[in-house]
Amino acid sequence: MKFAEIIGQEDAKKTLLQLVANDRIPHAQIFWGSKGSGKLALAMAFAQYVLCQNKQTEDSCGRCISCIKVNKFIHPDVHYSYPTIGSKVISTHFFKEWKAAIEENSYQNVNQWLSKLGAAGKQGNINKDECLSIIKKLSLKTFEGKYKVLIMWLPEYLGKEGNRLLKLIEEPPENTLFLLVAENMDLILNTILSRCQVLKINTLSDEAIIETLISKHQLTQEKAVNIARLANGNYNEAMRLITDLENDNATLFLEWFRICYKGNGEEMVNWVNKKAIKLGREGQKQLLSYALHFLREFLILKMTNNEDNLRLQEKEAKTAINMTKILGFEQVNKMMELFNDVYFYVERNANGKILFLDTSIQLHKIFRKK
Repeated sequence: MKFAEIIGQEDAKKTLLQLVANDRIPHAQIFWGSKGSGKLALAMAFAQYVLCQNKQTEDSCGRCISCIKVNKFIHPDVHYSYPTIGSKVISTHFFKEWKAAIEENSYQNVNQWLSKLGAAGKQGNINKDECLSIIKKLSLKTFEGKYKVLIMWLPEYLGKEGNRLLKLIEEPPENTLFLLVAENMDLILNTILSRCQVLKINTLSDEAIIETLISKHQLTQEKAVNIARLANGNYNEAMRLITDLENDNATLFLEWFRICYKGNGEEMVNWVNKKAIKLGREGQKQLLSYALHFLREFLILKMTNNEDNLRLQEKEAKTAINMTKILGFEQVNKMMELFNDVYFYVERNANGKILFLDTSIQLHKIFRKK
């Protein structure tokens, strides 16, 4: 992948090019950014650039044998690590699926990836055996290029297993590069963070997404603008919205909100059993992320009383406008705290049925509190 293929992110590209030009490439970097920002694509383009045999000023050549191999995922010095399912599996067991998934969409989220493994409702992880496999791979000498490169997607899924890689990251074999692609720095061990240089990948601008939707997907200006506003800097979400402007998370969240507002116990139990549990952990996390997004937009609306710039679909925006009459700032802040806590518990495998029923009851109490 070349830098030219990546949407926007000109500042990040410039920083990476300068590191190579000045011969100051850190042995361990964290590409840190939000979902759909292109951080994985940037890490892959950077790996191709440092291994390119005919570097240009602003990009890899794309034609040398090294570029061709990196682009086809067959370069022997580029290794990939990513969340999988199971305690005894390693990334290479799913390499065929990984290659196909990234070639289809390098902006994918973890739920989409796990769905391709038939494990959409399960919690992915980077386990002990994967860490031992990484140590073994990187202990070998380079085969063809100047560097050995490990691209690890979502190191937050390492958990405490990250301790196994500490010595390797701190004292890596010669000419070894670690490119860690992360979304949630709070879930990465501090001992790993302290050994890495962080490159902040900004959220994509609406303009960059609009331009890409028009040029690559042949959308009209009006539709591209509408999708970009809803995507909120997430190109993966923008691609989904091209064919599905009805946000399932939005519909599900608004249904849940109405049930909690009414406070009917039977409806709450039915919603939890029929909707929340079937989402699985990753789906539940996506729903909670959308809930936080909705409440942030609601707060902006309540503070500014300006409907024009809401990053919500028409139906969601109408709900938000109606809610300004019944919800105060303190209530919204408590809801956001509640959703953040629930997200934390979902990640730690709390019982979904108990957790979402308790959350529904707490939401009803917040709604009814003056």
